[in-house]
Amino acid sequence: MEKNYTELNSTTIDKWVEEGWEWGQPISSEVFQKAKNGEWFVLLTPTKPVPKEWFCDMKNAEILGLASGGGQQMPIFSALGAKCTVLDYSEKQLASEKEIAKRENYEIETVRADMTKPLPFEDESFDLIFHPVSNCYVEDVLPIWKECYRVLKKGGILLAGLDNGVNYIFDEDETTVTNKLPFNPLKDKELYEVCMKNDWGIQFSHSIEEQIGGQLQAGFMLTDIFQDTNGAGKLHEHNIPTFYATRAVKK
Repeated sequence: MEKNYTELNSTTIDKWVEEGWEWGQPISSEVFQKAKNGEWFVLLTPTKPVPKEWFCDMKNAEILGLASGGGQQMPIFSALGAKCTVLDYSEKQLASEKEIAKRENYEIETVRADMTKPLPFEDESFDLIFHPVSNCYVEDVLPIWKECYRVLKKGGILLAGLDNGVNYIFDEDETTVTNKLPFNPLKDKELYEVCMKNDWGIQFSHSIEEQIGGQLQAGFMLTDIFQDTNGAGKLHEHNIPTFYATRAVKK
């Protein structure tokens, strides 16, 4: 089995971006200009916009986009006057961020780093962390929550998009239950080979204890939550939630 699964996921996502992956398509100039005029929304999960009241005052706010490359959210925050830093392990996702920043003439700090390692930032650096669905590419999420807590200022906000594991139990048609939870290809050779063959990257299911429990264990106070669907497919057609988003605050 591949030892450095995060490196493998990075190259897999680069490939998906080249193939037109939905979460690797940067926003247009028109969308950027609308955001400058106060008309905007961003996603943590596939379909539901994040409530505006979840955010801090964005003018001059220090924002970290954690595994949030792709030119979809950071340009919006920059248009609103925030000072943005984006950390991602995909070169292609970071390239999109640089491209949009150049096109729209704003500054952004791009950092290529593996979020399973300590984040390369000082304590209490950010007012808000925006972390869309992405920790499904990481085996152990608790260290990430602890690092988020460390780099946020007191009173800082963590907005996270999370997978609830349901997607991992079904086949690709979303009609037959084929897998057990937890879904962990690093502990199942056959599953690993299926993931490689299907170009899924190495993904992991996470329990509510790991996701919300992990945030609480790191010291966060949960202030709000919503559920979301895949946006398409059988589970979506039956309105089965497969994702959720959380708002938590550093006490």
